[in-house]
Amino acid sequence: MPTADLRTDAGLASELRAGVMRLRRRLVSERHPDNDLSIPQMVVLGLLVRVGDQTVGDLARAERVQPPSMTRTVNCLETDGYVERRPHESDGRQVVVSITDAGRAAVLADRQRRDAWLSRRLAELTPAERATLRDAAPILARLAVAD
Repeated sequence: MPTADLRTDAGLASELRAGVMRLRRRLVSERHPDNDLSIPQMVVLGLLVRVGDQTVGDLARAERVQPPSMTRTVNCLETDGYVERRPHESDGRQVVVSITDAGRAAVLADRQRRDAWLSRRLAELTPAERATLRDAAPILARLAVAD
């Protein structure tokens, strides 16, 4: 039950924040049971699946973390065989990170499990509610990347 006045931007912001955070926590709890990767590690792998090979700096900027933090994450992923590094083609100071088959399989298995859970929940909604979410999905995605 909404507690904020949804007619105001502040009330809408409050309800969206709370709802998105609850949904995020629930989706995190639906992770694949064989997945022992941390959320930050999964985020990096998901980004590599979505956009392709990236430098450590690009990954750090995309996730809004400091490069040394991203380097530690990439080191762990590389040690476990989820990513590979290679020299940058034009800048010898950088390396390019690419996802391995094992990394891609981990992301896809995890996504499949979470998508299946969410699909089951969506099936419980009315057609009008699902239509509203179809309209809202691209807006939410745009909000997530706005600065």
